[in-house]
Amino acid sequence: MITKEAQSRPLSPSTVALVVLLPFGIGYFLSQMFRSVNAVVGPDLVRDVGLGAAELGFLTSAYLLAFALFQLPLGVLLDRFGPRRVQSVLIALAGVGSLLFALGEGFFALSFARALIGLGFAGGLMSGFKAVVLWVPEQRRALANAVVMSFGALGIIVATQPIDISVQAFGWRAVFAGLGVITFAVALLILMVVPERARTAPATEGLHTQIAAIGGIISSAAFWRLAPLLASTAGAHIAIQTLWAGLWFRDVAGMGRDAVAAHLMMVAVAFMIGILLSGAVADWFIRRGVHILSVMNGFLAAFLIAEVLIVFQVESLMLPAWLLFGMTGQVAILAYPWLSSHYGAALSGRANTAMNLLIFATAFGTQYAIGGIIDLFPSGTAGAYEPEAYRISFGLCLAAQVIALIWYAAGFRSLRNAPAREVES
Repeated sequence: MITKEAQSRPLSPSTVALVVLLPFGIGYFLSQMFRSVNAVVGPDLVRDVGLGAAELGFLTSAYLLAFALFQLPLGVLLDRFGPRRVQSVLIALAGVGSLLFALGEGFFALSFARALIGLGFAGGLMSGFKAVVLWVPEQRRALANAVVMSFGALGIIVATQPIDISVQAFGWRAVFAGLGVITFAVALLILMVVPERARTAPATEGLHTQIAAIGGIISSAAFWRLAPLLASTAGAHIAIQTLWAGLWFRDVAGMGRDAVAAHLMMVAVAFMIGILLSGAVADWFIRRGVHILSVMNGFLAAFLIAEVLIVFQVESLMLPAWLLFGMTGQVAILAYPWLSSHYGAALSGRANTAMNLLIFATAFGTQYAIGGIIDLFPSGTAGAYEPEAYRISFGLCLAAQVIALIWYAAGFRSLRNAPAREVES
């Protein structure tokens, strides 16, 4: 166990993987599992609590709302206190939220508990990215970020058939109670195992100065050239995969519960493969002089193609389209190493969480809005939703992404040539 403050010598890559990437990866595993679990237990919540589509969308997206609202304070905390202490406290809060969800009786109680879970996992990925900035050389950060994020893909996999089997055997309340206990154990693991590192923020920098630096980040032209594309693509992917994908398989593809869970698992496996592939591909190209944003562009093109096939409900390409959707939906992570380099290590936590705020605010709005659009159409037998509602709501997401892509493309050269540390702390 390595717990000394400010290591006097660099850790070996294998040690960093074991005591830094692994614990934060487990934390992100839980974050993604909780984020995605309602895609499976949603019908149980509708049955037991009596929710409509919009209410289910809001309850599920309460996680995303709380997650998004805490991103800017999170960035200050990560840069000021470091990822180890911040993440262990937050994950403990998520454990409390899981226990409250297990006990919740109505829409408002469950929404509050779900929001508390979202608050607790607000640092699920950003704390890992901050740890990567502290412990991994710049040229290998895209790969290290992908390793941390691949644990999240495992969380999505567990949130499909394994969770469905557990819910059918023990009930969703017992499952959430058990997950709460596991979450507390992971918080303790991070606190006890992860080493401390000297702060990247200057020792003389006050809290007011740290907060003020956020304004410099979010007012920069480079930030807003990139933000709409990342928010509209990654946000829509989160909103759809963590809730509406499962209902799409039920209502558009006409699948039963077991088949829905099996297809969600396949999409989750594709997500894991895609994350690792994007990190490995980016690592290969970066070491050969290709700009990381150029690599991201290729993956984004594949994501948009997948969405076109899903929106038009091309039956013969249904499964390949959803697998491609899962593989490429979170390629926005390739922009985070660029953000860290562009704004500097001392501001990396705040720069990454500012972008994450927009992504998850978009995910919240998208997830809730899709439910609202679906509620405009009459429900079918056994509570099924109208396939045309999915076509329209998903199509609006795609249209927003195309507009954002045009804006991003118009300024891509300026992003590629932008100097590092545009905003000083």
